[in-house]
Parts: sequence; structure tokens; C-alpha cells
Amino acid sequence: MRPAVAQDMKIDIWSDVVCPFCYIGKRRLEQALESFPHRDQVEIVWHSFQLDRTAPATSTETTTEHLSRKYGTDLEQARQMNARIERMAAEVGLEYHLEEARLGNTFDAHRLIHLAATQGLAGAAHERFMRGYFTEREQIGDHDTLVRLATDVGLEEARVREVLAGDEFADAVHQDVARAQAYGATGVPFFVLAEAVGVSGAQPVEVFSQALEQAWAKANPLQMVGAGATTGTGRQDGDGCQDGSCSV
Repeated sequence: MRPAVAQDMKIDIWSDVVCPFCYIGKRRLEQALESFPHRDQVEIVWHSFQLDRTAPATSTETTTEHLSRKYGTDLEQARQMNARIERMAAEVGLEYHLEEARLGNTFDAHRLIHLAATQGLAGAAHERFMRGYFTEREQIGDHDTLVRLATDVGLEEARVREVLAGDEFADAVHQDVARAQAYGATGVPFFVLAEAVGVSGAQPVEVFSQALEQAWAKANPLQMVGAGATTGTGRQDGDGCQDGSCSV
């Protein structure tokens, strides 16, 4: 009898490209996958989530000013918040420049990630937009910037501009957000492994490793061979010992 073939495991990830913890969570998951024995059988599917759907396409407001206004803190406290997140990012090899990050609406960036998904490039696009925003201080809501970043990962410029000029993939973005809400997610990053194990937030690598093992076990439950089969002696299963005694 041939052994059962293990089923691939899907990881659904909801993320916003201007969410600092989403990029950190992405890296921590990737680090956990490096030591996961079944990593070659893992499929990652990216889903859209907007932290601020009302944000203008571009803005001159700094992240420090934004945090200060949002949480009612002074500018120095906001700077300290940014510095703490930058240190967290550095621990997983990411370079953040939050004080100089250029705020903007991410709806069009998400639409382009859906375009990239049609060519198997969603992960690359997500990474490029995040690096552009956090490391390179790119204006993530500016169309010319998005065109340049999208073509960096292999998308055709004319096709990118066509999408940006219309409303293509808008429904896909809205559906992603609705699905996250159906799961009960109110923020990101949010991970669903094998449609059975959920992880909320940029958890430590160890938590992701545990979630991967749990999800894999659910996606590929142990299959007993010969269980319940009656032998010529009338016994069930194979010979063995249990409960402190052995059948003879």
C-alpha cells in the first residue's frame, strides 16, 4: 500500500502595507517557516485590510504627528512609540524610518497586490510595497510611485496604469476586509492556518512555530493502517502491548 500523500497547507494572511506590525509579523512567520519541515508544502495567500479607509491618497503629516493626534499624546511620546517599533523591526532584520514615512491611502496598493496575485507575484508585491514605505520612505498612495514599485516585481507598466485608472479589483479588496471581519478580526496582522488555527498580531517566532505544527496536524491527521482489521486469530489490529499487559 502506498503511503498517504500529505496535503499542502494554506496560510491566509490579512495585512496592510503601512502596518508596522504586519511587516514584523511577516518576517517572524518566515523565520518560523525556515525550520518547519513541511515548508515546501505551504501556500501563502495575501488578503487586503485597510487600517484607515478614509486616509487621503497622499499626506504631508508625519507618523509622529499622526500618532500624537490619534492617541492624544505629545510629540515626544509619539517619537518614543516609533522608536520602540523601529527596535522591534531591527530585531528581525528590517530597517524602519517611521519619522520620515509618508502616510497615504493603501486602497490602490491593495488592488495592485490582487493584480500581482493573478501572476503569482502577490508576495513579492506585498514585500516591495512594505519595503518602499517603511525603509525607502516612498509615498505609498501616489500612483507614479506605485507604478514604479509594481514594475520592480515584474508587473507590466501599462497593465498597472490600467488598473490604477479604473476600479478593477476594488471588489476583491472589499471582500477581503469582509472575510476578515467574519473571522472576528478587528486588526492586523491576522493569520489563518489551514482554515483551522488563527494567530492574531506579530507573535514571537515560537508561537508561529507552534501554530504551524498544530495546523499541519489538522490538515494531515494521522491515518491508521490496519485498524479494526480482524486477524486469523480473531484479534483486532496488530499484536502489541497496552494498559500494562500484552496479548499472547
